[in-house]
Amino acid sequence: MRVKLVIQVPCLNEEQTLPLVLESMPTSISGIDTIDIVVIDDGSTDRTVEVARAHGVTHIVRHTGTMGLARSFRDGIEYALSLGADIVVNTDGDNQYPQARIGDLVTPIVEGRADIVIGDRQTHTIAHFSPFKKVMQRFGSWVVNRAAGTALPDAASGFRAYSRAALYRLNIVTQFSYCMETIIQAGNKRIAITSVPIETNPKTRESRLFKNEFEHMTKSAQAILRSYIMFRPWTLFATLAAVFGILGIIPFVRFLVLQILGTAGNHLQSLILGSALIVAALLSLALGVLSDLLKTNRILQEDALERLKEQRHGPLPPHR
Repeated sequence: MRVKLVIQVPCLNEEQTLPLVLESMPTSISGIDTIDIVVIDDGSTDRTVEVARAHGVTHIVRHTGTMGLARSFRDGIEYALSLGADIVVNTDGDNQYPQARIGDLVTPIVEGRADIVIGDRQTHTIAHFSPFKKVMQRFGSWVVNRAAGTALPDAASGFRAYSRAALYRLNIVTQFSYCMETIIQAGNKRIAITSVPIETNPKTRESRLFKNEFEHMTKSAQAILRSYIMFRPWTLFATLAAVFGILGIIPFVRFLVLQILGTAGNHLQSLILGSALIVAALLSLALGVLSDLLKTNRILQEDALERLKEQRHGPLPPHR
């Protein structure tokens, strides 16, 4: 069976760095028969598209305005699948990642050992990362791994390879960044995922995803929480119900003790506080039940979407 690799490059005003990316792309990889490059232009106002065409890129997806990295990734994946991609690699237009390592990135998929491979940037070795950013990168990866049931050292890396089987099962809903969301989905859907160590290229520009680290942390936390609730709603709401329930019992016990001592009349606030906390516990249980029902409905819808993707882009190979 012939294996087709599509390398997608999301870009936003990358005319200066895109030549470095395209010129370092591998032209042949063991186990790969065909390599195509797709540039996703997310509303660039410079010569990004002209530069891509000058370097021989014929597959270009264009947004008339900036729609964000997650949408660029999703549109690129849809286009790659329409080209018949068996494996899709995502890299960046700022030349952060070493394109020469794409072969190492796809090898676990070619050999059937994984369906998603992430390039581990070994963030503790990156010179331009501040100590605070290095700590937050490790903490963010730990949180994602807890939510996904994985053990990946660099969950935020965008240098990734996906098999067609994985892409049929993944659905991007966030507007910020797909990195955290796809890992949590993959972990909870039992998609085989691994990582390979890489070294990054020298920094060429500041990130355009966020204005500062705190904005990045806030948006990442929102994406992680949303994905966690999607896949493990009962765990979250049952925990909240237990916490509120225990905290609600304490004021009632206090009031009972004071009643026995004959001084409860002056402590009715304990009953009010306890009642409010018990109500919060019951509401958490109700939200847990509703969220679990929505999860069941989402699973059925995603199964239907997977069948639709197979009809649109072709069935998976028999061994998948």
